[in-house]
Amino acid sequence: MNYRHVYHAGNFADVLKHAVLALVIEHLKSKGTPFRVIDTHAGVGSYDLSSTEAQKTGEWLDGIGRLTGATLPPGIADILRPYLMAVSRENIGSGGAILRYPGSPQIARSLLRPVDILAVNELHPDDCVRLTRLFAGDPQTKVLKLNGWDAIKALLPPKERRGVTLIDPPFEELGEFDRLVQGLRDAHKRFATGTVIAWYPIKDERAVAAFHAGLQRLEMSKLMSVVLMVRNPSHLGGLPGTGLVISNPPFTLESKLQVLLPYLKETLQQGSGARSHIEWLKREAAPIQDT
Repeated sequence: MNYRHVYHAGNFADVLKHAVLALVIEHLKSKGTPFRVIDTHAGVGSYDLSSTEAQKTGEWLDGIGRLTGATLPPGIADILRPYLMAVSRENIGSGGAILRYPGSPQIARSLLRPVDILAVNELHPDDCVRLTRLFAGDPQTKVLKLNGWDAIKALLPPKERRGVTLIDPPFEELGEFDRLVQGLRDAHKRFATGTVIAWYPIKDERAVAAFHAGLQRLEMSKLMSVVLMVRNPSHLGGLPGTGLVISNPPFTLESKLQVLLPYLKETLQQGSGARSHIEWLKREAAPIQDT
């Protein structure tokens, strides 16, 4: 994968990942006490969809582009409202067009209350400079330049003792699934009650099955897998599916995803074999919900 995220910004994987992040943040806001959002592989925070890179792939057209032009059923509109509001804020003054896509740092920041904190980390030097400029003068946002896996150890636990950590690794090198298992282990060791959202691509389903098996060996009590396939894997390459692993998901999240996932499957499908499911990797006698 070419992980300069501007190539993929707003694609179907971003839609699922960022919609879930927004739902978790909204749940955290249901209590008055402060919380912290930590983004370990943050990117640049905001993406120009008219750029050469974004236009080269056009992936956003089959992601956020399909949602912004659709009439959403009421239940789906309610679930997606926090996420789509964050996208709309990034495009104020555009006449309803989607010209920019907010990355996870900008989505999180737009949803925070004055008492909450955002910590964003990006190792790539140019991207970190852009991220720093984006949040310059913002007392609620801290920007770091660490290896993403080291950031987990450096930033957890948050002093607020409430929060969510997003782990969104580039998957540019071999062994990324193993590093993700270790990252989840490190996060749980340091902040066992915190929510973690970890993203991964689905290209080789055997590799994903081995990844899930490794997760099931972790000493964690609540670990949920969410999968969205927009088509069957094939020799043509590209990204046929996306997955999230969520530790300590809010109790409200599963029921909302049971409603949202079938809609995303139908709306974002790119070919035969589109499917989705929720599976509890760590919870006794947990059923699989197929949609």
